[in-house]
Amino acid sequence: MYQKVEHKLEHYSTTAEQYGDAVLNFATEYGLKLVGAIAIFLIGKWIAKQFLKLMRSGMERGGVDATLISFSSNVIYVALIIAIVVAAASNLGINTSSFIAIFGAAGLAIGLALKDTLANVGAAVLIIFFRPFKVNDSIEVSGVAGTVKAINLFSTTLTTADNRSIIIPNGTLVAGNIINNTGNAHRRIDMVFDIDYKDDLKLAKEVISHVLETHPKVLKDPIYIVAVGALGANSVQIYAQPWVLTEDYLKIKFEITEQIKLEFDKNNLSIPFPQMNLHVRKEDVLQDVINR
Repeated sequence: MYQKVEHKLEHYSTTAEQYGDAVLNFATEYGLKLVGAIAIFLIGKWIAKQFLKLMRSGMERGGVDATLISFSSNVIYVALIIAIVVAAASNLGINTSSFIAIFGAAGLAIGLALKDTLANVGAAVLIIFFRPFKVNDSIEVSGVAGTVKAINLFSTTLTTADNRSIIIPNGTLVAGNIINNTGNAHRRIDMVFDIDYKDDLKLAKEVISHVLETHPKVLKDPIYIVAVGALGANSVQIYAQPWVLTEDYLKIKFEITEQIKLEFDKNNLSIPFPQMNLHVRKEDVLQDVINR
């Protein structure tokens, strides 16, 4: 009887040891996986924060609108955290395909519901990275012209020359041609002056050239151009193309136009009005009187 009890005790002892070894192996295996998952999460989160700091710093140095910086940072941070969580769960042996499917379905549903809104947000992201214009630039887009005053997530606000505000959806804005009038340091003024066919053409060119040469804000390089551009129906057209700093464009254009008009008057150079010469034959007049 004692032998049977001793045998059972040995059996239970062996079984307990086996269970203990199994538990130890399980704890060791999954403990290491858990530690690895936590490490992946913490290190990934730290890398994500450092990346966002560098991105925000670069965007701030580039003069990007603060709203766009905040929005893009939050979106990228959430996306990175989701990727890190999925990587940590995968390290634990969890099947992450279901999570990816859920995130994909949720993203698709949100995208369809907010299609137009997200299109404007996506356009804002394009404006951030490609920078076709920035705040305080003078642009022409969607048939309007103005100075960029604000760029937010969904629209861009322009202020026109007569101080009106125009709000353009970002999606509409990037879908068309954008003319940035202040994108370069120098800008050319294209001017056309008409003189009568009877006037002295060489004198007119000398007068225009003198005004451009003596104006302190007209650049010497690139050099201006004064040339006959066309022979119109009522006048000879002289093209003048001086180069100026972009910020001085309108002011100098007005000044040069006024100075050239005054110099034309001093030198008896006329600016002809559109006219039509009507020739009537006497025979036709007499025949018309007889018919009456």
